[in-house]
Amino acid sequence: MSRLTGWLRSGASTPNPEAEAKALADRLEAQKRDLEQAMAWAELIMNDDIDGACEKLDQGNSVFHEFGAAVTIFMRSVLGFEKSVMTETTTRLNHCETRAWEDYSKSQKLGRAGTCSKVYPPGTEYELVRAETLLMGAVVGVLHESLVEAMKSFYKLRKAFFILDGVIAIETKVLGDSGNSSAVSLAAPSAEVEMGKSEKEKAAGEGDAENSDSSDSVFVDAPETKSGARTPLEPQTTAPTTASGSPEKQLEGLKIADEKPAQVQLPTQSTDVNPELLDNPIDKFIHSGANMCFGIMLLMITLVPPAFSKILSVVGFRGDRTKAIRMLWQAAYFQNINGAMAALMLFMYYNAYLGQVDIIPQEKDFDEAAEIVGPPRGKCDALLEEMRKRYPDSSLWRVEEARTHARERDVPKAIEVLQSAKEAKMKQIQAIANFELALDAIVVQDWELTRKSFLRCLEVNDWSPAMYYYMAGAASLELYRDAVQKGDEAEARVQKTKATDYLRKAPTLVGKKRFMARQLPLETFIQRKMTKWEARAKDLKVDLLDVIGASPALEMGYMWNGQNRMGESELKRAEENLKWERCTGGEKVLQILKSDKEEMGSWALGLATIFKGLGRWEEARALLHEHLIKLDRSHFKNITDDYILPTAIYEEAVLNWFECCSPPEELLSEEGEEEVLKYRKRKLEECEALLETVKGWEVGYTMDARFGMRVQSGFETLAWYRGKMGWQKV
Repeated sequence: MSRLTGWLRSGASTPNPEAEAKALADRLEAQKRDLEQAMAWAELIMNDDIDGACEKLDQGNSVFHEFGAAVTIFMRSVLGFEKSVMTETTTRLNHCETRAWEDYSKSQKLGRAGTCSKVYPPGTEYELVRAETLLMGAVVGVLHESLVEAMKSFYKLRKAFFILDGVIAIETKVLGDSGNSSAVSLAAPSAEVEMGKSEKEKAAGEGDAENSDSSDSVFVDAPETKSGARTPLEPQTTAPTTASGSPEKQLEGLKIADEKPAQVQLPTQSTDVNPELLDNPIDKFIHSGANMCFGIMLLMITLVPPAFSKILSVVGFRGDRTKAIRMLWQAAYFQNINGAMAALMLFMYYNAYLGQVDIIPQEKDFDEAAEIVGPPRGKCDALLEEMRKRYPDSSLWRVEEARTHARERDVPKAIEVLQSAKEAKMKQIQAIANFELALDAIVVQDWELTRKSFLRCLEVNDWSPAMYYYMAGAASLELYRDAVQKGDEAEARVQKTKATDYLRKAPTLVGKKRFMARQLPLETFIQRKMTKWEARAKDLKVDLLDVIGASPALEMGYMWNGQNRMGESELKRAEENLKWERCTGGEKVLQILKSDKEEMGSWALGLATIFKGLGRWEEARALLHEHLIKLDRSHFKNITDDYILPTAIYEEAVLNWFECCSPPEELLSEEGEEEVLKYRKRKLEECEALLETVKGWEVGYTMDARFGMRVQSGFETLAWYRGKMGWQKV
């Protein structure tokens, strides 16, 4: 009876194939139109029109429009570090993720007829949206002032990992086995985790990380193999030849190896992709987005502080800087928001991150593999020019232009670029530009500009008011010392009052901003310095400014490796500014300062970095040994400037690296090539040994994360150089 009823019901509502086909076609066209429109509007962010982007994206009602809106608020969040914005960002991202899951489920029900993609199964574009929202949510969670939020971020990172890994598996299967001569260049993560979602994992994806089953393990340890699971993709170690031209011309081929387990091999030559494989906005969005997201994810894992790196390693997540950089370059060539985000990440890595690193490849040794540990200047310049053309009104790219000049030790030009740029509409971008100007002002030792720029930071950003006031005070201290040197008593009184007020204001604001529920290391450093100076001033019964030793402004500049930006004129000026004669406490106070091993160590470290930049390497080494390295470590326990001893050892490692890259002229002229190679290898090994000492420092110190980053990047560069020279590590 029920069969007959069903037959009658079916007959009563006979489907119209033509109507259904038209409805499906209209749906696909609307989907493409919504995606193109949303991505075009989202790109306004990169042209410094975030308000315009928000206004337009709010007019759409698709998940792509909602995703674009989430990207806009995410950019505000990560650029400004404002807690209220981060909270709103988390809410928007969670909602977007839920909606993307719903649209993915609908596409799955429609089947192949529900997608215009020739590469991906139905709903993959929505899965990518989910992955991107999860990844952005993970970033925001880590930036929150809560350890709980940070742990939730690891869960989100895990979910994003599974989704992106699935997209890569699809590309490999479809494009790698397609029989044509080319496919998509995508690397997979180096961590071997379980591939393929279980039903439980899919169910967990329907809700937020906050609503997930607490009994489900947040992390999965990665065994060597999994029964019934797909084998992870691993590229071969040879770097692919860089292609040029359009994105479609730069996609590199992949093939499935015959060995078991199957692995993907990156070819040494690029091949042209069949244009029919990526001929619509959906496929281009997925491909560029997967490259961009996975590239950022793998790079982020390599850049997190050592403690988090160990946690991620234990649970199966391992970053891969080589794959990450290649994927970001791949995505950067696409003219959409994904390409722009990838380009921005590349510049942040090369200019902001590696800009603080000393042990990087020398230009004469640079090869294709070196672009993982040092900036490929030609490619970076070309990419920056392209971004400037695409987004002419954005100050964001002007900041990167300025950073490029600073990296090349042309800081006056960097300042000119920043000062000539128009005021950014986005206050977060303006805050970045202003902070960059403040750092450059320290480098050129323009103390008026330094003070003005840091006080301006207070108006446009609340990242660390304590540090801003401290730096305004440090700059005023230098102006006070300048006035004393000139004998200008009136000016000295004015500057002394300002310096004292700003410096004493700083510790009252310490702790207003926290990271991972902890006080910012820089603010801890400031608090300790001020406590020491106030106690000394009280003990000696003199004014606060008169008990301060070597330039606090140049010391803080060293925290951002400002000495690396200095040209010869700036270095010579810094040498003058570090002279003890500039101290204003009189002979008695000066002798007390010079008898303090901590004060002398801090001064010697600062002067040694100046000598290093001037090429006076032996003088730099002598200073480090005399005042720091050769002394018993007990002298440097429980001191305010607890960073100076491990950092001195790091600086000697840097000197060994410089000597490895540039052997003495007499050695080059008198000895044979074999002896020169022996010298270089010895210097590399000495550098490596010193870095190991700093890496294994027995106690934590205030700036260990900041200098640990430089140490880790040093190891990356040494590994590249060993490979280049064919030197095996014993």
